[in-house]
Amino acid sequence: MATRRTTTTRRKKVNPPVLGIDIGGTGIKSAPVDIDKGELLEERFRVETPRPATPKKMLAAIQGMIEHWNWKGQVGCGFPGVIKNGGVHTAANLSKKWIGVNIKEELEKLSSCKVFVINDADSAGLAEMKFGAGKKFNRRGGGVVFMATLGTGIGSALFIDGLLVCNTEFGHIEIDGKDAETRAAAIHREKENLSWKKWGKRVNKYLKHMEMLLSPDLIVIGGGVSKHSDKFFKHIKVKAEIVTAEMHNNAGIVGAALSSEL
Repeated sequence: MATRRTTTTRRKKVNPPVLGIDIGGTGIKSAPVDIDKGELLEERFRVETPRPATPKKMLAAIQGMIEHWNWKGQVGCGFPGVIKNGGVHTAANLSKKWIGVNIKEELEKLSSCKVFVINDADSAGLAEMKFGAGKKFNRRGGGVVFMATLGTGIGSALFIDGLLVCNTEFGHIEIDGKDAETRAAAIHREKENLSWKKWGKRVNKYLKHMEMLLSPDLIVIGGGVSKHSDKFFKHIKVKAEIVTAEMHNNAGIVGAALSSEL
């Protein structure tokens, strides 16, 4: 008698939501995130970053944010500094008292949640690689992707074959004896009243230097200024493909939540 082969359909695992928290020098933003779709599940909630931005005041603000959502699940945080094993090693735009603090451990004590912490530019990069401009490069053999966020400073994220190289902080690389971000960050176009052409040439110099060092296949430009890419991309002469970020204001929150997958 012939037997009939039966097949079973495996359901794709659905991950529970993660609370994404984007910690910045001026504001702290959060929302629950569907990390399978890269979508915010609620309208984001924002508070001003306390001044002075000391660990005590900021930890209290972040704790309040977790309590605002009555959150009991996993929490992912993007922090503006070098993070290793949850510990803060640099805090350029915050209080120096942060250096040496293990923010992961402190938040887990305050919230009783499982917490993941990552450099803020790395978190934005994770979002772009999984759901945004770097999607087609997010694979084995995908090559080198360099992301730069141009704002009050320059944040950077580097991916090789879809794998994140953490804490690059390439905004602080020295060009002409100065931190690159003191010349090419978007804020200096406004502060110095520069034309788009003059500022674009500064960005070009920075990106050409990074191209010399990294030989990227793709360069992703993020930050609010990326909305005006038509005004300065024409002054950038690099070999790599260059595109604007696609996740916009949600990148930091979504990427912070994605740090739970690392």
